[in-house]
Amino acid sequence: MQEQTPGRRARLRAQTTEEIKTVALKHLSEGGPDAVSLRAIGREMGMSGSAVYSYFETRDALITTLISDIYTSLLDQVEAARDAVAAGDVAGRIMAWGHAVRTWSLANPEGFRLIYGDPVAGYQAPAGGPAPEAAKRACLGLTELAAAAWPHARATQPDTGHQWADFSPALAATVREHLPDLPPAAVALALRLWGRMHGLISLEVYGHLGPQTGDPAKLYHAELLDLVRSLNLTPENS
Repeated sequence: MQEQTPGRRARLRAQTTEEIKTVALKHLSEGGPDAVSLRAIGREMGMSGSAVYSYFETRDALITTLISDIYTSLLDQVEAARDAVAAGDVAGRIMAWGHAVRTWSLANPEGFRLIYGDPVAGYQAPAGGPAPEAAKRACLGLTELAAAAWPHARATQPDTGHQWADFSPALAATVREHLPDLPPAAVALALRLWGRMHGLISLEVYGHLGPQTGDPAKLYHAELLDLVRSLNLTPENS
């Protein structure tokens, strides 16, 4: 038998790793987060338990990888949608981000539930979180949108006396490193943007919105319009 070259072994390992993740996502979709099991994945793939463990040492390692991949996929899509809108159209960029989050979430409900919803029983995330780079991208992306809106919005924002101590040290450090002139109140605005974008999406993904409206897309668009208008912004194409 011809011995496999290192390059071929690496390709086969990469292919098997991707197959494991694909089967894990299938189990996640069919049975929720608690259905992810290395042994169950191995059985479906015709692999022994020890063989699967040679790719992912623990179930938590696999879940961490899934979260990172899913979160990165989401951010790739929303950043592309935002960047397709001219930098000067702040309202349009905010709405593009929001619509892209909804589009991705409805196409990947199991992924949305994994990163924003259902906790996985017994899962222990690594120090720094399961997807620190993706989380940092999301934080900066939303905060940059808030920073662009801030000159228009600050006059009408509630004066709640926000201070840097109101936020996690990691969030405060990231924002102050990349946007040193931004006040704490603008960071609070970024978190509120996040909340308003995700509220209706979460209701829709979990099946609570459908029985109440036949057109959730129209409802979500109206929410985004109201959001940007509350920031004293007018979208160029509403």
